[in-house]
Amino acid sequence: MNRNIFKLFLNKFLAYPLWVKQVVYYRLWQNMQENGCDKYIIDNAGELFALHIPTLTFKGKQELWDKKCGLDSNIYNFLKFAHNGYTILEISLNLFMSIEELAKLFIFCLEQNFIEAPDSPEIYAMAGFISGKLMTGEYFVLNGTITNEQLKEVLEVQTTETSRGNHILTGKFLVKKKLVSEDTIKTLFKLKSDAKKRFVINPEIIPESNKSSRPATDYENEIKALKEENAALKKTMSKIVNVVKNYDI
Repeated sequence: MNRNIFKLFLNKFLAYPLWVKQVVYYRLWQNMQENGCDKYIIDNAGELFALHIPTLTFKGKQELWDKKCGLDSNIYNFLKFAHNGYTILEISLNLFMSIEELAKLFIFCLEQNFIEAPDSPEIYAMAGFISGKLMTGEYFVLNGTITNEQLKEVLEVQTTETSRGNHILTGKFLVKKKLVSEDTIKTLFKLKSDAKKRFVINPEIIPESNKSSRPATDYENEIKALKEENAALKKTMSKIVNVVKNYDI
């Protein structure tokens, strides 16, 4: 059964005592700072790709229903979950896929006009970067951090330096030109690296909505009783058949 797995996990965590959540929050805050991610969360709180809910277009709904293109099953599963209002994170958990794999499906469905373009430029830019569709400079242009002219200037300088045997990555050039911060670059590549990892929540800590609390012995007793009833029924049927045979004679 498809479930909002992360929501169940999160609700279970949110039920912990406040003093436990305070300690966890503090440790998460420390970890975000260590990875240079705290500012990104603040600046893009409502624009995280993992929390985006894709919206199907009419064409996307038709393809989901008719499957005329004969696409990979993962694409149809992606469209199905999106149609049911699942976030990218929930889809990844239900399909056991990494965010990088989901980003590739997202970009493909966007290019095929199966889903609507997100309102946030950051969501599209991050999906494109994580999927490998966009280069570092293109990501910053699309999310509005730098202009096309600024990127062109950086690439020209980069080309000149490379010809001299000094290969410097685009991200470092952007930091050198003070167009983006070092923490921003660190966060971006940390997200891209971790997007390759699958996130699987231990099913033992997720409440099963259809799990029965009855002990296994109850089911064993029921099965035993059914077997005895079945055996008795066979004996009765056998007697009836013998009576009918004698009557025919």
